[in-house]
Amino acid sequence: MFKFYLYKFGQFLIRRISLENAYALAMFISDIQYYLSFRDRRAVKNNLKVILGSDQDDPVKAREVFRNFGKYLVEFFRIANELDEQFIREKVKVINRHFLDEAVAKAKGVVVLTAHVGNWELGGLVLGMMGYPTLAITLSHKERPVNELFNKQRELRGVISVPIRKAVHRCLSALRNNKFIAVLADRDFTSSGEVIKFLGRDVLIPKGAALFACKTGATILPTFFMRQADNSFTLEFEKPIYAATAQPGQIKQSEMVAVMKEYTAMIENKIRQYPTQWLMFRVFWDMKANALADIDERIT
Repeated sequence: MFKFYLYKFGQFLIRRISLENAYALAMFISDIQYYLSFRDRRAVKNNLKVILGSDQDDPVKAREVFRNFGKYLVEFFRIANELDEQFIREKVKVINRHFLDEAVAKAKGVVVLTAHVGNWELGGLVLGMMGYPTLAITLSHKERPVNELFNKQRELRGVISVPIRKAVHRCLSALRNNKFIAVLADRDFTSSGEVIKFLGRDVLIPKGAALFACKTGATILPTFFMRQADNSFTLEFEKPIYAATAQPGQIKQSEMVAVMKEYTAMIENKIRQYPTQWLMFRVFWDMKANALADIDERIT
C-alpha cells in the first residue's frame, strides 16, 4: 500500500501548485531517485550506450531520462484532469493526421501501436478527446489500489484498460467492431514474443499487434506522443502497416515476423530521435534478467 499512498500524496500536491512548480518538484525528486537507485541508473546508462552507439556513460542524458519520467507522472495525474480542447489546440501539434484518417477509412479496426517513449498515457487520453476512445492493454500493478488509481485516470477521457491476461478476446472483439486498441510494442511481458534485432541487438519483441492485425485485417497505426523542449507535445502518426489477413489457424510465421520488423524499425527511429524520452529502467537486452524482473513486478 505504500506506493498507493505515495501516488495519492503526489497527486494531491501537484494539483495544488502551479504546473511550472509541479515540473520543478518532479525534477527535484527525480534527481534524488537518480542518485539513490543504483540499479535503475545503471540500466538507463547501459541502454543509452546502445542507443547512442557509445562505450561511454552519459550521465547528463541518463539524468534527463529520470526527469522525463517525473514529468510523465505530473502530466498523467494533473493534466489528465484538466485536458480539454483548448489544451489540445495550444499544447499539441498533430503530425501526419492523414495517416490517422487513412487508418479510420479502412473500417477494420485500428491497432494504435506505441512504446514506452514520450508520454504514451497522455497520448491515449488526447486520442480519446479527439473522438477515438481506445481499449488499452495494460500490465496490472502488483498493488490493486495503485492499479485502480491508474485505471481511473485513464478512464477520465475514454481509455479503458484491459489486463494482459484478458486482452486477446476483448481486443479481437473490439477490432472486429471497428474500434481502437492500444498496444505497447517495445517490451515483452509474457516471454511469448519473437526474438528480433532491436537497435542492433537480439531481444524479445511483443507479437500482439502483428497477431491482431493478421487475424482481423486491422490497420496498425504507429503513434507517438512526444515532449518538446517547452513541454508542449507532438502527436505523431507514422505510415500505417497492413498485414495479410490469415484464414483461421493459418497465420504464417514469416508474415507475422515481417510486420513485427516493420513496426520495430519505427520504434527504433523514434527512440534514436528522442533517446532521453525512452522511459526504460531495465537493461533492455538482458532477456533472462528481464523475465525475472517481470515476474518480480507481478508478485512481490
